[in-house]
Amino acid sequence: MSLDSHHGKWTISSSDDEDELLPPSGTTGASSRQTAEISHSSPPSASPVTLKAEAARTPVSSRSVGSEARRTATKNQINPVRYKTSPSLAGKRKNEVSEGTGWALSDSDEDDGAVKQNNQANLPKRAPLKPETKKLKAESERPPSPHGRQYYIDEPEDFFESCTPRLDDTYRFYLNKVTGLDREYNSGALHIRDLLSPLFGTLKESVQFNYCFDIAWMVKQFPPEFRDRPVLIIHGDKREAKARLLQQAQPFPHVRFCQAKLDIAFGTHHTKMMLLWYEEGFRVIILTSNLIRADWYQKTQGMWMSPLFPRLPEGSRPSAGESPTFFKRDLLEYLASYRAPELEEWIQRIKEHDLSETRVYLVASTPGRYVGPDMERWGHLRLRKLLHEHTNPIPGEERWPVIGQFSSIGSMGADKTKWLAGEFQRTLTTLGKSSLHPSPPIHLLYPSVEDVRLSLEGFPAGGSLPYSIQTAQKQLWLHSYFHRWKADRSGRSHAMPHIKTYMRVSPDFTQLAWFLITSANLSKAAWGALEKNNSQVMVRSYELGVLYVPSAFDMKTFPIDETPFPVSSSTSGFPVPFDLPPTSYSPKDQPWIWNISYSQEPDTHGNIWVPS
Repeated sequence: MSLDSHHGKWTISSSDDEDELLPPSGTTGASSRQTAEISHSSPPSASPVTLKAEAARTPVSSRSVGSEARRTATKNQINPVRYKTSPSLAGKRKNEVSEGTGWALSDSDEDDGAVKQNNQANLPKRAPLKPETKKLKAESERPPSPHGRQYYIDEPEDFFESCTPRLDDTYRFYLNKVTGLDREYNSGALHIRDLLSPLFGTLKESVQFNYCFDIAWMVKQFPPEFRDRPVLIIHGDKREAKARLLQQAQPFPHVRFCQAKLDIAFGTHHTKMMLLWYEEGFRVIILTSNLIRADWYQKTQGMWMSPLFPRLPEGSRPSAGESPTFFKRDLLEYLASYRAPELEEWIQRIKEHDLSETRVYLVASTPGRYVGPDMERWGHLRLRKLLHEHTNPIPGEERWPVIGQFSSIGSMGADKTKWLAGEFQRTLTTLGKSSLHPSPPIHLLYPSVEDVRLSLEGFPAGGSLPYSIQTAQKQLWLHSYFHRWKADRSGRSHAMPHIKTYMRVSPDFTQLAWFLITSANLSKAAWGALEKNNSQVMVRSYELGVLYVPSAFDMKTFPIDETPFPVSSSTSGFPVPFDLPPTSYSPKDQPWIWNISYSQEPDTHGNIWVPS
């Protein structure tokens, strides 16, 4: 989301920690989209400087805090973070003086009594050179980055060469291109410019569902011939945040907005989807990236891209064009859950197209409290139902581990039985109609401090891994599940994950019982939680993903592709994006957590993380 300051505006991505207490009435709080003041320092070649972050403090009433999910607790405001910049390494980036900087605190969700934290205490602040002469920067000129303009390196000339996915691609699962990787690891990967390329169709109109937007940057990703085609933005911003979002779009009259209803406190609109209407047909893309440059730069992201769906003949039956996975029905039901007039014409368009080639199942979350049969429509109970109906028991399944991989962690209770090892584990371990309820190993992949320090982005990559110390201290039991982020097979060990994946894998890590890519992080707000003696489920947020089950591909299990890059047309294996088996944390490893002191060793750009 766009933030204002007297030094310009920049984008902050979503965050979803769940454990902060609401400030009491009359105390000082802070908006989650709150202003952070960032001044200019010397160019990278100058002597070292210290960057200190302070969140601007805005009084808010207890009513305003309690009624909006995006409020920051006051605790972190008294613990600013400093960066010490090494001039010898900082100069490796673009030789431009930054016009502004800020964090991209990426995607997350919140839970009971929790306040969403964008952790303004971690926003770098530089000493001003001449603040009295600094002019306001236009919205369209702000650096769409958590790091400032000088952070970005230029992509090679062939980086944005559009590539069409192989027509024989079985799974239609792709990773994003990552700046700084060897070319072979970007072969077959896609950038947002590829997704919007004329190679995929002659675009007439589109819808962009997402959490965080940089409108000016987004418009530039369309090819010139499509840059003025109508775009509908589906978002969840309210009040001041909504006003700033609309302000971004003032130079672009072809961009319209639809606000998703968030009727339950601390919910977010976290779904990431593109609906693309072409002269030749219609396409759906479900992905994990926000619509800001930082999310398409040096992070690991994933996406499912549908085939091009052709238009049905006139006079076709209402049930025509359905897939064996009932994808069309479920997509229409998900869009209807928004109760938005702006989506009615899109619902009608989808009804007029043939989606029968789809081989994945839709797994969505929408805010609400559900009882009876409706409990299985959304969230993890929807996933449980699909696994129950469309997978089969496996001999020795108690030895088949569950793997969860995500970029944010919510509050799950004082012990594992409260949610993770209770209802959520039962969902993830469901295989067909087996009456067994085994307790197989559960491996949770989440970057360590060392993973972040040595990443392509360095410590700033931690801004997209919002696991707060307040949450972590209440669930130390969780850390025994953690495994490192290692992705040598895809060349992405140093591209921190913003992708979210869940899967069931064989003991030898060569087969998959199922695979899910989704926007949903590890939180009750995203997946839902049972209430009232398990007679009701409550979901706070909008989320969206696709589930792969072998039966939809006429297989018993999915073989895992051991070498997904460079892309080969001869493999039938599933391209799991990270290394298997997962790498356990060593005794000295610790998960990336905000607001605690880490090693004084510099990151890949010579920065040192020093909490005050």
